[in-house]
Amino acid sequence: MMNNKVAYITGGTKGIGFGIAKVLLENGISVAFSGRKRDDVQKAEQELKKYSENVLGIVSDVRSIESEQEAVKYITEKFGKLDFVIANAGLGVFKPVDQLSAEEWNDMIETNLTGVFYTLKASVEELKKTEGYYITVSSLAGANFFENGAGYNASKFGVVGFTQAAMIDLRKYNIKSTVIMPGSVATHFNGNIPSEKDAWKIQPEDMGNLVLDILNMNPRVLPSKIEFRATKPAN
Repeated sequence: MMNNKVAYITGGTKGIGFGIAKVLLENGISVAFSGRKRDDVQKAEQELKKYSENVLGIVSDVRSIESEQEAVKYITEKFGKLDFVIANAGLGVFKPVDQLSAEEWNDMIETNLTGVFYTLKASVEELKKTEGYYITVSSLAGANFFENGAGYNASKFGVVGFTQAAMIDLRKYNIKSTVIMPGSVATHFNGNIPSEKDAWKIQPEDMGNLVLDILNMNPRVLPSKIEFRATKPAN
């Protein structure tokens, strides 16, 4: 069913984005992914080719609409179309609000929130052609505020609201939209180095399997917002 489908994943060089790319490739979907650093993109592309040759790494910065437009152009030139967009790129800085700098605030808002808009803006006309799917990766921090999280909370609350409103705007074109809100994931996020201590957490491949399940659902079904958490808390 997924053969001949094409997906674009932002922030795909490691962590959640890489895990999603791996699962989609294993299930016959051609995958383009992006990252800011050329070395990281090239390394991830070589690793992902173990699962399928139908993979394309792109250097793109979601903070730039022009960069995302070039990425989508590159994808359609390579694969001929675009069916699925997964806006995953994100970062977090966790400090008390009185210590959070304007630069750190802007970097989170521009990457986590404005970036999902730019990715959609750059790809929406292609998604209209394929009656495709737009998925954003927010966080449980998009519904639950916490100490030292003012900037991150603001960006992720915004992603939830943006995706839900975009879903209403786009469904008349038969484009489906879902926001995924994961809890703790075993990634390099916030300086973490994944190890056995993270075994209790959601794994990147779990996120990939969730995305695949969403894409495989009957077209009449729209899971517009999904909270996704580890079964058990940390020990």
